[in-house]
Amino acid sequence: MKQEVKVAVAQFEAHDGDKRYNLETIENLSAQAARRGAQFILFHELSVTGYTFLENLSRDEVRELSETVPGGESVDRLIGIAGKLDMVISAGVVEREGDQLYNCQVAVSGNGLLAKHRKIHEFVSSHLACGDSYTVFDALGTRFGILTCYDNNLPENGRMTAMLGAEVLLAPHVTGCLPSPAPGRGVVDPEIWHNRHRDPVRCRMEFDGPKGRGWIMKWLPARAWENGVYLLYANVLGAEGGTIKPGGSMIVDPYGEVITECRSLEDEVVCATLIPENLNLASGGSYIRARRPDLYSSMVTPNPHLSPDKRPEVYWQKIRKQKS
Repeated sequence: MKQEVKVAVAQFEAHDGDKRYNLETIENLSAQAARRGAQFILFHELSVTGYTFLENLSRDEVRELSETVPGGESVDRLIGIAGKLDMVISAGVVEREGDQLYNCQVAVSGNGLLAKHRKIHEFVSSHLACGDSYTVFDALGTRFGILTCYDNNLPENGRMTAMLGAEVLLAPHVTGCLPSPAPGRGVVDPEIWHNRHRDPVRCRMEFDGPKGRGWIMKWLPARAWENGVYLLYANVLGAEGGTIKPGGSMIVDPYGEVITECRSLEDEVVCATLIPENLNLASGGSYIRARRPDLYSSMVTPNPHLSPDKRPEVYWQKIRKQKS
């Protein structure tokens, strides 16, 4: 990082399949951030199209929402917004390349596409393929890396992205308030969200507890701390594909401390200044230099004691059962 950079993260209640509304909201929140001096803003996973509702769509319906990257209408609109506001914007679209469809997080400036990340661990829809590479890019004198939602749950992905030089990890999500065997976890009754203006305390308690922020704080700041990087986390808020999501977008420093976060029950954007010196002072860089690769051969071989991960598949089976 060559100099200080002011960044922003946003939360908003996206509309399923309504690209026009979502892009208008992205533009409005980006303009708010720009007025506060932000040079960069991050939006949540598939923020342009909506996310969870994709599980119920046919391949043709998902394809109808998709676009080429670059060259697609939504990406061109994002480039136009970025140019007008003189900032870098990262948001999520469904990408189409030939017969393949991807959950794609783009980063754009007014000059065009800077990077695109295809989610490595995709499971919301069988029609979306998994990406097969890590993503880093340079902008604003800083090297950014992108990991989308579940990509961040595996420490190896954060470490690999940091080893590719990332100084700021972008973590767009759609998460929280999901079925889980963990104590205190689970879904939020939609009525609690819809009644939030009359009883905000109850909604805030649901979102702040183990269903939302409490779970995120168990592991997400560790990705910043263990790798000595800044981390920008953006999450959707409110009704989303038949579920309720807690928002809580935040910016975490290389020490694993939360600098700022969205705390309202409305669409919101928060900003923070990232300082180069913290990257050098934090412990994460030392941990990377202290690695013993000669001991890690088993990390890249199948574990004979573990079966393939079925948790994503089981999770979506529970979601579908609850909706039926």
